[in-house]
Amino acid sequence: MRKLVPDPPFSNDAPHHLEDTLTQATEYVLCALSVGHQAISTLPRSPATLMTLAVMHEMEAVRTLLETAIAQVQLSGRPQMHTLH
Repeated sequence: MRKLVPDPPFSNDAPHHLEDTLTQATEYVLCALSVGHQAISTLPRSPATLMTLAVMHEMEAVRTLLETAIAQVQLSGRPQMHTLH
């Protein structure tokens, strides 16, 4: 399969590179959660439903961790503001 969109140019800017990687991982987790929701809606009485729900629970935890990591990267990239009070 040929790629239609080229990879972005490489940058030595580590925080932005990390933020992009975390964002992409979050998108993969959201896709996995969508697949899980679809699987449960199409096979609600399947024996695998409990396993699918367990996997979805874990993926929600991963999504929360990734979003926290993205917020930390974004905060560390901003200059700190010092106030006089």
